Amino acid sequence: MTEQVFIGLGSNLGDRQENLDTAIQAVSKFAKVLRVSHFYDTPPYGYTNQNRFLNAAIEIETGLHPEELLKSLLGLETLMGRVREFANGPRIIDLDLLFYDDWCLETRILTLPHPAISDRMFVLEPLCDLAPKFIHPKLGVTLAELKNQLKSQADSPDAV
Repeated sequence: MTEQVFIGLGSNLGDRQENLDTAIQAVSKFAKVLRVSHFYDTPPYGYTNQNRFLNAAIEIETGLHPEELLKSLLGLETLMGRVREFANGPRIIDLDLLFYDDWCLETRILTLPHPAISDRMFVLEPLCDLAPKFIHPKLGVTLAELKNQLKSQADSPDAV
């Protein structure tokens, strides 16, 4: 079994909260869900002409190898009706494997830690509910520090 495996969840189609609740319940069939963050209502990222998202994070314990876990998460997305029409498009459910302990891994199907964590407040906010002192294995800083850095960038006026 492993510790401190984090998954990010998001939904912006249908009943967003029900979608997240259903996904968390389904994950519990192949992993032990240890903790669930608050749910956050957030604007869309990338493609902005779509509904707002509801985002969360969960901490799980699993005996699955990271690639097996990813395949289980992708299978769950498909089972729940996710259709991938284009990048950052609307989705009934999005499940991202964010961290798997302190693993740093780059394969054809998976990069750990998830490469976009430090750029996305909708990921950092729920992660900080669960583990603000967790140290990003590649960047060497805590999740709380990443969140504060991103917040201060957003609060800064653009350079001229």
